[in-house]
Amino acid sequence: MPISIIVRNYDVDSSKYEALRNTPRPGHADLTYELKYGIRDWRGGGRSSARETIGRVAAGAIAKKILLISGIEVLGHVVELGGIRANAVDIENIRENTEKNPVRCADPDAAIEMEAMIQQARSEGDSVGGIVEIISTGVPAGVGEPVFDKLSAELAKGLMSIGAVKGVEIGAGFRSAIMKGSQNNDQIGVCNGKPVPDSNNSGGILGGISNGQQIVCRIAVKPTPSISKEQRTVDLSMMKETKIKITGRHDPSIPPRIVPVAEAMVALVLVDQMMRGGS
Repeated sequence: MPISIIVRNYDVDSSKYEALRNTPRPGHADLTYELKYGIRDWRGGGRSSARETIGRVAAGAIAKKILLISGIEVLGHVVELGGIRANAVDIENIRENTEKNPVRCADPDAAIEMEAMIQQARSEGDSVGGIVEIISTGVPAGVGEPVFDKLSAELAKGLMSIGAVKGVEIGAGFRSAIMKGSQNNDQIGVCNGKPVPDSNNSGGILGGISNGQQIVCRIAVKPTPSISKEQRTVDLSMMKETKIKITGRHDPSIPPRIVPVAEAMVALVLVDQMMRGGS
């Protein structure tokens, strides 16, 4: 039967948004909602608010349980924040360390620097973005469709549907644009009687179909648009330029908070594609 989930928000406070009733926030969907519908929910953004992601995470938790039946695990972690790059870590480090610090970084040393960067941005009334990596282990070969519904296309769609995500790459991603074919190709050998690529620049997907390796996705997450620095906007009631300073409860950095959302979307896509393929 269908699974129904409801989450009640008992901590609603719209008072801080009252001043934004007629002034769209720069970097938010306020303006596009106004232009498309002629109306918007000024009390926090409505469907463009990150609060919407609670449904994704709840559904993703169920999807993860389904995947575990097949031995599939989905793990996300912050690899870059505010220009601070974490050192490369293996899957065990990601399992062990990601939830041990508030920035969800599997490199403990980089996590300390990232925390300091967030506090600095907060003190300046500003925000910082970053990069989140999502790795799926245990995905069998053959998951995905060959043309319009490629596994890579569905993952990109699912991840790009999350607010604040401005880019997606799989495997070597944008680095592949500066590599030669001899560098980018994952050459193939034999392991336990099966053909196995000896590297993973493809990110576990070729031709839109999984090849049995780890599926590696990364998302570029923009800085939080709600900042307390003064910015220019327009008062829609008078159609005149004005200034805006945003107050209220806003995170100075989204990447640490987006990790479980990204994991959820990847898990949901994998379950959908595996069901579609009959597994």
